[in-house]
Amino acid sequence: MSSDFSIQVVGLSKCYQIYDKPRDRLAQMFTFGRKQLYREFWALRDTSFSIGRGETVGIIGRNGSGKSTLLQMICGTVSPTTGTVTTNGRVAALLELGAGFNAEFTGRENVLLNAAILGFPQETMEERMDEVLAFSELGDFLDQPVKTYSSGMYARLAFSIAIHVDPDIMIVDEALAVGDSRFVAKCMRRIKEIQERGASILFVSHDVGSVRTLCQRAIWLDKGRLVEDGDVFPVSGKYMEFMFKDEVSEDQALREEIVSGQDTPNEAGALQTTELPKLTGTTFSPSKYRLDTRPVTHWGSRKGVILGASVCDEQGIRRDVITWGRSIEVVIDVCVPLDIPREHLSIACSIKDIKGTDLIVSTTSDQDSIGLPNQEHFSVCFRMVNPLVTGKYLLVAAVENRLHRDIHYYEYLEGAHYFSSLADERFFGIFQPTVEQLVKVA
Repeated sequence: MSSDFSIQVVGLSKCYQIYDKPRDRLAQMFTFGRKQLYREFWALRDTSFSIGRGETVGIIGRNGSGKSTLLQMICGTVSPTTGTVTTNGRVAALLELGAGFNAEFTGRENVLLNAAILGFPQETMEERMDEVLAFSELGDFLDQPVKTYSSGMYARLAFSIAIHVDPDIMIVDEALAVGDSRFVAKCMRRIKEIQERGASILFVSHDVGSVRTLCQRAIWLDKGRLVEDGDVFPVSGKYMEFMFKDEVSEDQALREEIVSGQDTPNEAGALQTTELPKLTGTTFSPSKYRLDTRPVTHWGSRKGVILGASVCDEQGIRRDVITWGRSIEVVIDVCVPLDIPREHLSIACSIKDIKGTDLIVSTTSDQDSIGLPNQEHFSVCFRMVNPLVTGKYLLVAAVENRLHRDIHYYEYLEGAHYFSSLADERFFGIFQPTVEQLVKVA
């Protein structure tokens, strides 16, 4: 394998044999291949990709898509059915909770055990034990058996070991999901430091925002197959759209069921059918707040309700360049059919950076004082003083149903307007709001 690559996966597949009865496993041995008493389950099929040195790649996909199986084969804890995996350098992995730990050993003993497995010198690990203890914040529990640890303590110890063995390749599989927010932030900061040192990182998370923040590239798996491999923003965007596909189909089926229930016989005895509402907005004049023609993602059960969305100056004029510290308006023009209930209807906007991180989010459901009109065509204006430092940004427009905790999207348009912000001053940070400064003398 070329030394330019940390990981190379070629034609990788993994098949599990599923037996209905335990005794069938034994009986299979005596069939000598003449009979098959098991069902085949392919957790991964014919997957190939390469990870370059210093590259951070996110693995995304639904539960059961083959992500964990792939990582286990890369780590060498699971053997592939077909294909090959080649790694170049020391691999530190945070897989399922407690993987690689001996429950009877103390935390300190497990630190030394894991270091030995990774080929890390025991003397060096003992020298770093105080650093491991400080990062994990386990205190006296470091000398207690890990079988007494909580899930959060497991995660703390595993992550602390992984970052102190100088990994060339670091694999993180949802290991931070059990940590408290302060520790997760601490881990994310350390992952970025490992990135800067030139290590390769494979990061698995259901949090697309975290994947976009950390990774330059994303690999999308579904039902054991590689769906797409490319830049993190478009790949994760298509994945998010895919995740809403079933919800959209269910909503469409419900609409058709409602319409079919409205069929009534006319005077001649024939059935007359109520047509589905047309959502293209052609009944109205075109919106002056136009949509950019290259959205990153675009989905929803009622696509077409958003007619236009723009970032505007204080006169309401669409601007591709806005000035820091000046008043701006985000205007979303919609045509929402009256068959969509208004009670839980919400219009939302989000301003993201080019990596896809939400910087500013506002919805009409945030403020009880705002009521949406009971008519189809209306606009919502979000006014603010521009806090964005010099850079490139994009606008997200959404029409939502907020009846349940899991938001239903009638339409979600990521990349409705691409624009830039410009500041004469040099600012640090992600954005710079107006801050009043006071000096108090005791």
